[in-house]
Amino acid sequence: MNQVQEFNDYRSRMNEKIMAADNKVIKRFFNLDTNAYQDGALDVKTKEMLGLACSMVLRCDDCIKYHLGKCKECGLTDEEIYEVFAIANIIGGSIVIPHFRRAVEYWEELKTA
Repeated sequence: MNQVQEFNDYRSRMNEKIMAADNKVIKRFFNLDTNAYQDGALDVKTKEMLGLACSMVLRCDDCIKYHLGKCKECGLTDEEIYEVFAIANIIGGSIVIPHFRRAVEYWEELKTA
């Protein structure tokens, strides 16, 4: 199993378990997150690029993988992804570099999935 499938399977399985707990606050938080990335004054593609840059600066590998997948769904090119990577590295500094490396590896795998 490749890391894209492994990540997506794990995320789906755990989200089902979390939602099965039927906690109103958690459900509302997940709903808020989902709605924040819908088309609005900013299009979905732009929002996903923002989500990716923020996730890199915050150094959340799961979030980076999630937003890379969404960016792929939105049709981002390598050039666009690398510009997002550049912004994230400028904002976050050198501590972002290990996450950047893993992001590049995951992006390459997404392109072959």
